[in-house]
This record gives sequence, structure tokens and C-alpha cells, in this order.
Amino acid sequence: MENILELQQVSKSFQKSGFLLDQITFSLPYGSILGFVGENGAGKTTTIGCILNTIRKDHGKITLFGREMADADTDIREKIGVVYDGDNFPSYWTAKQLSQIMAGLYKNWDNALFEKYTDEFALPSGQKIGHYSRGMTMKLAIAAALSHHPQLLILDEATSGLDPIMRDEMLDVFLDFVQEETHSILLSSHITSDLEKIADYIAFIHKGRLLMTVSKNELAYQYAVMRCQESQFRSLDPGDVLAYRKRDLQTDVLVRNAKEAAGKYKDIVIDHVSLDEIMLLLIKGERL
Repeated sequence: MENILELQQVSKSFQKSGFLLDQITFSLPYGSILGFVGENGAGKTTTIGCILNTIRKDHGKITLFGREMADADTDIREKIGVVYDGDNFPSYWTAKQLSQIMAGLYKNWDNALFEKYTDEFALPSGQKIGHYSRGMTMKLAIAAALSHHPQLLILDEATSGLDPIMRDEMLDVFLDFVQEETHSILLSSHITSDLEKIADYIAFIHKGRLLMTVSKNELAYQYAVMRCQESQFRSLDPGDVLAYRKRDLQTDVLVRNAKEAAGKYKDIVIDHVSLDEIMLLLIKGERL
């Protein structure tokens, strides 16, 4: 069993909004971090809801640990730690009360580990969660997600409320988590710098459709942007163009293989490309 999570042609439609999650297919190997990136409303949270079975998919297949999860499969849920963007717990609870309640929900709840994280994250255990800052509530949610010894972490914008220093510390916590080869993380985020630091794979979603899933190394070392003048752009082989975006004096063109492009188009400037620029070209750009 190579993948901890697999989605095969997963679809979900919403009649009122008209939104369609359209045949999403990707897999997350054991011991890996997959960054799930897209603009607000692209379908990231809907996909996560389908994975967790909190949203009923219309079509497709989702397997976790080699099995499809039903409502009664509490043993699978025990293996998953989840952090959502926003209020994860009632505001009138304290961290100490949260630990007591979680101990009744999870067989493997580890209060000592939870206290270790709350101390490390400087979270006052006797203070009501409603008095925490946004960053503190996100740190508490991460501590809780890690403290029942999950194998899979599903994080929906889990670092968005943190300052840069604490965000960096959380990324180290996530990297430590996947040092165990049976652990993996699905990290949905719009903070592409976080994904560039820790993700092994990147999945791009836009308007409910998965545009691509690719290894971060491939993005870093093979993908590139050609800076074309108008005449150069017109001479391109359409098969080489993943996406393009016209600007005032040039057209930026995303290509999959920088080395091949450099050999084929010797007069065109070719630059390495950041995750931000790839996302911008895939979402805002056009196709030939």
C-alpha cells in the first residue's frame, strides 16, 4: 500500500450556487506532504469535506489507508488529525477542558503530549479559548490534532493566522511529523511560501477542476517561464505552452521543460518560476 490517501474522479455539485467539484483525482503517498493550492472558492475545502465524509460526494472513490470510509468507521477517523481555518472549538472551553473532552473521543488521546504542545506554543491552559488571539486558536487546533497520534494530518489553511516566526515553527513541527514513514500531511494553503518550504507534491485546483499534480522538485527544476515578445510568442509550438498571460510589453509563457525550451527557443529569455507565478499563470492565464 503506497498511498495513505487516494481520490479517483471525485465529483460534487451544489445546485444553489452552481459550483461543481469536477472529477478530482490525486494521491498522497506515505511519508509525504501534499500542498493543495488554489484561490478562495476553488474547491479545496469541499474536497477536504468529501475526504472526511462530512460532505457527501456525488461520484468517485476515496480511499484512506486502503479503505473507503463509512460513517461508522471510527477506527479510520482515529488515524486522522484535522485543523480547519476558523473556530475549531467552543469559545467557552479552556485548553484543559478541551483535553478532557478529547480524551473521551479518541482512544489514543495523549494528555502529556497535548500539554507538551500547549507549553511549547505558549498557550495558557486555564484561559477561555474565546480570549485567545486568532494565532493562538490555530496553534491550539494544531496541538489537539497532533495529540491523538494520527497518521494523516489534514490541514485547511492551518497556518493562515500565524505570524511569520510561529508559522516557520509550525512548519518544523509538520516536517518532524512526516519523519515517521507511516505519516502524511494534506496541507491546503494559499501561502505558497509555506508549500515551497515543506511540500513534496503540489496539487493546483481552480474553479472545481484539478489543473495538475506535480512533485515540487519537478516544479523547481523543470518548469519555467519564457518572457516573449509578440513575434516570439506567435512562433511558439502550441504543444509547449501550458498557459500564457499577456502583459504590456511581453507575454509570459509557462512551460513544463526549461531545458527543452532553452534548446528550442534560443532567443527567448527563460526564467525559473515561483509557485506564486505558476499559480497566477494557471489561474489568470489563457490556453492556446
